[in-house]
Amino acid sequence: MNLTTNYLGLQLKHPIMPGASPLTNRLASIRELEDAGASAIVLASLFEEQVRLTQTERLKLENRLSETDAAGDAFFEGSDAYAFGPEEYLEHIYRAKVAVDIPIIASLNARTPTTWVDFARSVQQAGADAIELNLYFLPTDPDTSAAAIEDRMIEIVTSVRENSSLPLAVKLSPFFSSLPHFVDRLARAGVKSAVLFNRFYQPDINVRFREVAPKLELSDSSELLLRLRWLAILSGRVPVDLAVTGGVHTPNDVIKSLLAGADTVQVVSALLRYGPQHLRSLVNGLTSYLEEHRFRSLSELRGQLNLANSRNPEAYERANYVHSLLFWDR
Repeated sequence: MNLTTNYLGLQLKHPIMPGASPLTNRLASIRELEDAGASAIVLASLFEEQVRLTQTERLKLENRLSETDAAGDAFFEGSDAYAFGPEEYLEHIYRAKVAVDIPIIASLNARTPTTWVDFARSVQQAGADAIELNLYFLPTDPDTSAAAIEDRMIEIVTSVRENSSLPLAVKLSPFFSSLPHFVDRLARAGVKSAVLFNRFYQPDINVRFREVAPKLELSDSSELLLRLRWLAILSGRVPVDLAVTGGVHTPNDVIKSLLAGADTVQVVSALLRYGPQHLRSLVNGLTSYLEEHRFRSLSELRGQLNLANSRNPEAYERANYVHSLLFWDR
């Protein structure tokens, strides 16, 4: 059975890979993931604040740090929670490349363009095969328009693109007024893949102590539904590869994602819950399905349920919405 797929210009033996997570912080678990059949590894994210902390200390010594930047970076000072600083992250990329024979994709979590000018180049020099750029920041200023936010994201992409020739994926949230338009802008800026979607960890409130209570919940298969909708809309309509992350737990989740048009699927919560060997069951389940339904290759399955050939995807979506309401009423 031919499960090979092309993603970010990389030839992969199948479309299933671990996404960025604590599992990919450690060489031992990276080796376990390869042994379990991972087709590639997305390293845990290096956050912009980690890079800026190093820059902050240098600029403080040179007395060139603005009060605004100093106040922002102060939230992260003194924290030893990060697994790596910038230099350690580059070393981790190098060691991971030496440790395994599958592609290593570095993950950078960004909110401004300037931080990555030098670091994107360093990531390439460390040996990464590609970069996944996670555009994760929360708009809080009423004076900042949606257009300004999107322009800022494009600036970040352009900064990375100009300083590294590595294939570039961008991991997005679903919160765009026109996601297809923005993904098309990303493609014109040199992005090779869109990763759908980032998961936002929602804080709770402790009413007893009247304080914010950070809370992290692993995903389940229900979260895949939002991804399937946008995969089906984007597949065949935008000139980028599509990866899905969030809600992939079972072989059926993998199959649904491919039917909707995904080129690859990333798994995180299921691996944290069941361990690296769960990858093997996902690959075996996909293989069994293809054999049972007499597909000769993955390409015959991919995109069968996308909306690329629909004359009016918006009308199709609205019709399904109304149909669902009527079905419930019965």
